[in-house]
Amino acid sequence: MESEGTDDYETLISTTDADLLKRSWRNEKAAPEILQFQSSLVQRSREQIQLMEETVEELIANDEDPLTVSLYQMDIDRTLFLLRSYLRTRLQKIEKFMFHIQKAEDLWARLSRQEQKFAKQSIEDLKTHLEQSVLSKLPDRYQSHLKQSVISEEADMGIFFYLNCTYIQICMFANNLISMFS
Repeated sequence: MESEGTDDYETLISTTDADLLKRSWRNEKAAPEILQFQSSLVQRSREQIQLMEETVEELIANDEDPLTVSLYQMDIDRTLFLLRSYLRTRLQKIEKFMFHIQKAEDLWARLSRQEQKFAKQSIEDLKTHLEQSVLSKLPDRYQSHLKQSVISEEADMGIFFYLNCTYIQICMFANNLISMFS
């Protein structure tokens, strides 16, 4: 029993930050809601990327074996891919569910400060866009970007806005296909 605990601990210690970043990226991609931001892992990964880039520059300056330089560069590219994919996945979730995330305190607390700023700006941009393009042309009772109907007491537009946009995109795509083959 004690050896299992020791094996788990040794496995955790031997896991590299790239492996942890890969696991975080997969978890984020698979989870239906946004997970806790891995700030320390992201910071360590950025520092490692910078250190590896400096190492590559030194190797190039010292005329090291091109294969060695190539291996270091591939490791940098792999880590950069994982980091960018992890952050991109989080931003896509924030864009899709920004109203829901803003309302739920537990989800809002999972975001980094930069992500919170991004979510606030996205909500403000969408609100401004809707007010300028559609809502200003409607009667006063219908000018909320969050309510679906006049009788609605709460802001319920967040989830349905995404669904309606997806439906519209599918209809536009189908019309384009029909016109291409007609």
